[in-house]
Amino acid sequence: MLIHEELTKAIIGCFYKVYNTLGYGFLERVYENAMLYELNANNLNTKKQYPIKVHYESIIAGEYFADILVEDKVILELKAQPVINAAHEAQLLNYLRATNLEIGLLLNFGKEAKFKRLINN
Repeated sequence: MLIHEELTKAIIGCFYKVYNTLGYGFLERVYENAMLYELNANNLNTKKQYPIKVHYESIIAGEYFADILVEDKVILELKAQPVINAAHEAQLLNYLRATNLEIGLLLNFGKEAKFKRLINN
């Protein structure tokens, strides 16, 4: 059984609904707003532009913002790129490490709808 399997299935269902409705070619912000609407319509708790602090020893070395946090369990990183690349995956993995969360979904609203499930182990 996958970690947070039912939740990630619900999120992926929302992703495909948004993609099938809007299609390809919009900016990431449009997809983010549509995903927030769809996730909330499916009774999922969301946080938009969730702040992530990166700690180094006793200081905060940086702060980033994850696109969406769902149910305080899954980070969503949204892209609207031709392909998902290693830099996109590294970005999400770093968000997971900084938050100690286990699961992230990289959702790409490119020419083809693609997602990648990443695990922080």
